[in-house]
Amino acid sequence: MKKLNVRCTGLLLFLSCLSMTVFAQQTPFEVLLWESTPPPVSNELTEPERSENGFVTQVSVPQMIVYPAQADKNTGMAVLIAPGGAYGALAIGYEGADFARWFAENGITGIVLKYRMPNAHRTVPLDDAQQAMRLIRSHADAWKIDPKRVGVMGFSAGGHLASTLLTHFEEGARPDFGVLCYPVISFDKRWEHTGTTKNLLGDNPSEEMREYYSNEKQVSAQTPPTLIFYSDDDKSVPSVNGAMFYEALKAHGVPAAMYVFPSGGHGWGFRDTFKYHETMKQLMLDWLSLLPAQP
Repeated sequence: MKKLNVRCTGLLLFLSCLSMTVFAQQTPFEVLLWESTPPPVSNELTEPERSENGFVTQVSVPQMIVYPAQADKNTGMAVLIAPGGAYGALAIGYEGADFARWFAENGITGIVLKYRMPNAHRTVPLDDAQQAMRLIRSHADAWKIDPKRVGVMGFSAGGHLASTLLTHFEEGARPDFGVLCYPVISFDKRWEHTGTTKNLLGDNPSEEMREYYSNEKQVSAQTPPTLIFYSDDDKSVPSVNGAMFYEALKAHGVPAAMYVFPSGGHGWGFRDTFKYHETMKQLMLDWLSLLPAQP
């Protein structure tokens, strides 16, 4: 009988620990962006969505994948993550889910934005990003999020989308902070990433549209605090993009920080082969921890 009691006690302890682990980690879940109302503009893509080699293409049904913060570490902070891919694809893993899981482990709800490919319909990605911000805040209580601590993060073209949200936001969709990793910022022909420009604005964008989406020119005193990362040897998106954005932020009195790593090129994301992977993670957590409370 004693052996049976010991075994039962051991089994109950194991199940209890397993339950606590599952609760702490919490399962990611998906949320459609436009479930109850159609988006303002269609991207007019008709081919089915495809997923290959870590990239998703032909996205026409946008959604968020929510990774809830670990319960015992929850800070109330949330980050909407926009993967890159030149507005023609999404690097949904190493620029999306991998970061979201890491955020969750550190008490921050990570939310991957699976936004639509614009297909030269320039307002489509920003429509999705703003809708995502509104939905996050509307579910703040249920998701155990502080609605005044919701930021946006983006990589490459996703960084352009994030910086567009930081500078072109509508009421109710302003992020509380931004994190930009090797972002496309400018559509100036000297610094642009041509594929990103073409996929968002089409083959022959006007100078007016280039100016409007050159986000270093759209910064104001209302732009949220921003953290920027680059590698000095990035040949795809020169770090001058970020430098111009940083200078504009400081000119308007916006808190900001920018780190340029000596090497790493473009597109390192959450890959642990990036020499400064651990440094980048710590710098990010440190900066986020120092953000002032929003009124």
